[in-house]
Amino acid sequence: QVQLVESGGGLVQPGGSLRLSCAASGFSFSSYAMNWYRQAPGKERELVASITSDGGSTDYADSVKGRFTISRDNAKKMVYLQMNSLKPEDTAVYACNARRSGRPLTYWGQGTQVTVTS
Repeated sequence: QVQLVESGGGLVQPGGSLRLSCAASGFSFSSYAMNWYRQAPGKERELVASITSDGGSTDYADSVKGRFTISRDNAKKMVYLQMNSLKPEDTAVYACNARRSGRPLTYWGQGTQVTVTS
């Protein structure tokens, strides 16, 4: 079965760091672009970061640019989101997403909670 399983979320103080991980299985991971989305209660889901299938290109939402870094390890079928200088407004459920370019099929993880508070 296709699986995307996030981990690494938790409670952190403003200015702190967290590293989220997403473990993929059951599909051709290296053929898919990977994305991190987040959604806070009462707010719309937003795309936080993206990385191409080969890891050669990344993109970030303006709100996290310079603070977050997306990376992937195709041999391990893992994608990561390094989050630094965290702010309270980063509080959300973060979910990883797999999407193959030009194709409608997409896969989702169930998400991991990130809470930034003092």
